[in-house]
Amino acid sequence: MSHTRRISRFALVGVLIAGLYIVLYLAFLHIGMPRGAANVAAFGLAIVAQYGGQAAFTFQKDLADPAQMLRFGVMVGCGLVTSCLITGLIAPALALDDWFAAAAVAVILPVQNFVLMTLWVFSHPST
Repeated sequence: MSHTRRISRFALVGVLIAGLYIVLYLAFLHIGMPRGAANVAAFGLAIVAQYGGQAAFTFQKDLADPAQMLRFGVMVGCGLVTSCLITGLIAPALALDDWFAAAAVAVILPVQNFVLMTLWVFSHPST
């Protein structure tokens, strides 16, 4: 697969996942969940969809690869730390609106994830 096609597929899945995350995060806040819990819940649901989309559609890898799942899990942990810092510390400290914090997460995480997925998570042959 060409590099351009892979980026296009990654972007399509990423846009869908970013939109899902934003909608879920704001919906959870609307029903009264604290910021941290809303972020973790929205993030958790979005990553399940992300693994399937990126593994099968973008990188054309087998979904049932335990080592790949572990690498993806580590990548997700890095993303969760980034997301929590933005929504739980940085945005409140700067008095930024919740929608802005969610949008920042939706912009920053795809870049971080593409680098990790390309260079590490999906770079190994499926077992």
